[in-house]
Amino acid sequence: MKFLLKSVVVSSFLTLVFPIALYGQQIKWMSLEDAIESHQQVPKKIFVEIYTDWCTWCRKMDQSTFQNSFIADYINEHYYPVRFDGERQDKINFNGKEYFYVKSAGRGYHELAVELAQGRLSYPTVVFLDENLQVIQALRGYQSALRFEQIMTFYAQDFYKTTPWSRFSENYQTFISHN
Repeated sequence: MKFLLKSVVVSSFLTLVFPIALYGQQIKWMSLEDAIESHQQVPKKIFVEIYTDWCTWCRKMDQSTFQNSFIADYINEHYYPVRFDGERQDKINFNGKEYFYVKSAGRGYHELAVELAQGRLSYPTVVFLDENLQVIQALRGYQSALRFEQIMTFYAQDFYKTTPWSRFSENYQTFISHN
């Protein structure tokens, strides 16, 4: 009985602590409004994950890619990270323009989500904004941790300004070892 009690205690402890030790740092998600306010104080790029609660691939990306401790640390350091519900229903002012929720047959969408996704909204979509709050790139669909590590580095360190993606991704280790 004593052994069983110890096993339950140890098992409970590992269930609570192991995921924290395994994943470490979490992404410090912000609202778009808080990210813009922080950006006004200290300009840096903004990373936006456009998602919905019903999206299976969004949950998968949240549970795998965004739980990777290297990715979480890197995103927190180099970007203001924003989770944006593509179906939110409030009015948003962004870059001097007002955006609204649009009802449609079935599910509606938020106009800002469509604009950030460059007119091709699907879930999940990840969007990288530069220091001037302009879209650098919107990428649709699930991104694995390995691929996302390359993508976030490509935009954070401005490799996209001088290097084609194909060359960067093929030589990723060389590029990051020189920085």
